[in-house]
Amino acid sequence: MTYPSPRGARGQTSARAYASIGLETKVLSATPEQLITMLFDGALAAVAKAQLYMQNGDIQGRGTAISKAIDIVDSGLKASIDMEAGGELARNLAATYDLIIRNLLQANLGADAEKLQLAQRLLSDIGDAWRTATESSKASSPA
Repeated sequence: MTYPSPRGARGQTSARAYASIGLETKVLSATPEQLITMLFDGALAAVAKAQLYMQNGDIQGRGTAISKAIDIVDSGLKASIDMEAGGELARNLAATYDLIIRNLLQANLGADAEKLQLAQRLLSDIGDAWRTATESSKASSPA
């Protein structure tokens, strides 16, 4: 029996389908904390792609990647904040997400690598703090 070559358009489609299934499985089995971590990872990956597209002069790719990062920050991370329970911390976090979004928009409009790096740094710092907080809460909770 022979199998088609995994190279070419058909192989890329198969690889994307498997990756999509893998991601869907991860999402369905993830805790809320893991979902937030996945959102940080996705936003940072989109920003990294945008940086590469910007370096290569690919305006459309840059715009698509930045739009994805903005969507993850706005519709994922910012939307998940419990403003009532979070008080001042939640308001500050929402304001920081707004700042990240503003920097991403300015980076795209002006092809501004510094604004893109600032957004990446803020996302990375908040993501690292999130990971530290969730790891320490796991360590302190009973098994």
